[in-house]
Order: sequence, then C-alpha cells, then structure tokens
Amino acid sequence: MSAYRIAVLAGDGIGPEVMAEAVKVLKTVAKLYGYQFTFQNALVGGCAWDEHKTHLPESTLQLCRESDAILFGSVGGPVDAQNDPKWKDAEKNAILKIRKVFDLAINVRPATISRILKHLSPLRADIIDKGVDLVIIRELVSGIYFGEHEMAIDETSARDVMSYTVDEIRRPIEFGFRLAQKRSKKLTIVDKANVLTTSRLWRKVAREVSADFPDIAMDFMYIDNAVMQVIKNPGDFDVVVTSNMFGDILSDAASVLPGSLGLMPSASLGSVPQASDSAQSRKIHMFEPIGGTAPDIAGQGIANPLAQILSGALLLRYSFDFDEAATLIENAVQAVLEDGYRTGDIVGPNEKGIKRVGTKEIGDAIVSKIAELYAKQHPK
Repeated sequence: MSAYRIAVLAGDGIGPEVMAEAVKVLKTVAKLYGYQFTFQNALVGGCAWDEHKTHLPESTLQLCRESDAILFGSVGGPVDAQNDPKWKDAEKNAILKIRKVFDLAINVRPATISRILKHLSPLRADIIDKGVDLVIIRELVSGIYFGEHEMAIDETSARDVMSYTVDEIRRPIEFGFRLAQKRSKKLTIVDKANVLTTSRLWRKVAREVSADFPDIAMDFMYIDNAVMQVIKNPGDFDVVVTSNMFGDILSDAASVLPGSLGLMPSASLGSVPQASDSAQSRKIHMFEPIGGTAPDIAGQGIANPLAQILSGALLLRYSFDFDEAATLIENAVQAVLEDGYRTGDIVGPNEKGIKRVGTKEIGDAIVSKIAELYAKQHPK
C-alpha cells in the first residue's frame, strides 16, 4: 500500500477545532483499511500573518506541492476587523492563490437534505419529501474573477472583464457529464446566454461534449431562473455545471437548503501534479467546508465539524479513489445524526430525544460508528 501525504491547513477561528475531528476520522479509517497517511500542518490566513506577515507563506505552498492532497479549514477574522492587515483580504489572498497555483478548476459542491434534519431546512416539507440531492460543478479559476479589473482615474467608471476559452469550459462540463453517468444521468448547464457571449460559448461547448454522452439528458437554464428553481424545485436538479461567478451565486443559494453551513463539504479538483520525480505523481486537489471561521464561537468546543469531516470523505474519493472508505464516513455521519447526536447549530425547535454535544463528542461518536459499520461490512 502506498503512503500518502496530506497537507493540513486548519486556518483561523473554528478551523483547528473542526480539523482535529476530520483528521481523527481519517486516521480511524486509515487504520481499518491499512492506508498509510501522513498529516502535516501548515499555516494559512491570519495565523500565518502573525508569523510570516503574509496570508499564504511560500513554506505552506511548498508543503502543498509535496503532498498528495490538501485538507483546508477556513480563514478570516471578525467582521469588524477587516481593515486590520492581519485580516484584510485574508480569504482572497489565501484561497484564490491556492486555486490558481494548483489550477483547481473544478469545484464540486453537493447539497443534500438529510431526512433526519429536514426540520432545519427553510423549504416546505412537501418539497423536501420529493428528495433533494444535487451537485453543483463550478468552474473555479477563470471568468470574471480572474479577468482584468480596472477603475478609471477619476473613479467615474470601472470595468471587469469576463473571458473564457473552449478548454477552460470543456473541463468542468466533461467532469459534469462523467459525474452524471454515476448518478441520475441528468445534467443542467446554467448560464446567461440571452445576454452574454461567453455563455453562448458555454452552450456551444456543452452541445459538442454531449455528443460523447448520449445517455445523459442535458438541458440549459438561465442563472436568474436557476436561483429561483433551486429554492422552489430543488428536486428537479441532479448535476449542475456553470461558470465561476454563476457558480458562486448558485452554490450560495443551494447552501441554505440543508439548514446549516456546518453540513456542507466541497472539493476543488486540480490539474497540477505534486512535486515529485515520479511519473505516477497525483494531481493535487483541495477539500474544505464551505462555512467560515465563526470567530464568535472559536475555542468554545461547540462548532459543528461535520462539513470538515465530510470534506475528508471527498478527499478519500477524489484524491485516492477510496470510494468504500468515503462512503463509510458518509454513512457513519448519517447514522450518528439518526442516533440523535447534535451540535447546537443543528438542534431543531422542540426536537425530542436528541443528545446535544460538542465538537469533540460528535467526532468521537462518528469514530465509534465507523468502527461499528466497518465490522458489519467486514466480519471476521
């Protein structure tokens, strides 16, 4: 069995607390399956500024280059401290640069409503009961966020340029089609082709790619309608592919569906191999929860680690093809919720028979459940 090196960038706020639980879970799975993982920590965000006066030190980047995968926490500080150099643009300086350095062009963000937690969702029960399980694929390193940005000298006009090449579009679309083949064979391209030339190019590329996937039903939807429909009829979606800015908007809308950001993992998949002489070097991907640093509860031991733990499951699936182990973690999380374990953010009003626990306690419960489920799957 190969040995794998995982760069752990816990970051700020609740990052170190929830990261500790994710690493604990991954170590448990590694022991059960005989995987060899080495976890190495590096600074990012405000904690990196304290020591290096930068939000992303070169030493952190180098560790990432030498690793097989990146497990990221969260960066940033209090809202009222954003003019402090320690916190100003911390997220932008750290995350956007990592995305660009490793060409993390494909962002995978699942949005699923667990029936055991459906009372947390803002959606009506009849909508939830139809089933909500969608995945948004967002192009991550091109488009308007990485285009030219210019303010006139007199500050009376400004411009932001959005541009795409065929190759930049093809990558997330092809990934989306391959993912749809493993799911419900349905794919939606979200754009604004009635206005934007770049969106018309997205449609052209999508039609070309669809010829290679005749088993997939593809449709198109404008972004304004998509944001509305993901709230009104989320069960109509399966795999959604879209550009950087529209993906940012749509995935934020979808993030409210489960009822807590503490339940939402993500994967950012890259094309840059690790720094190695081996021709078998793996491409470096990054995995992170979509929530923030929650500085108001940092250090209290009450943060929800489930999104960080589920990001670890995505790491196993996409970086190492350990799908059985990834599914084991996901099933253990669901089983622990069904057993009534809750951190404060996912306690429903008047919910009966729950066990309100802290960060470490729910992590321990998941570790125990993993061992229990593994024993059932692999009887001696």
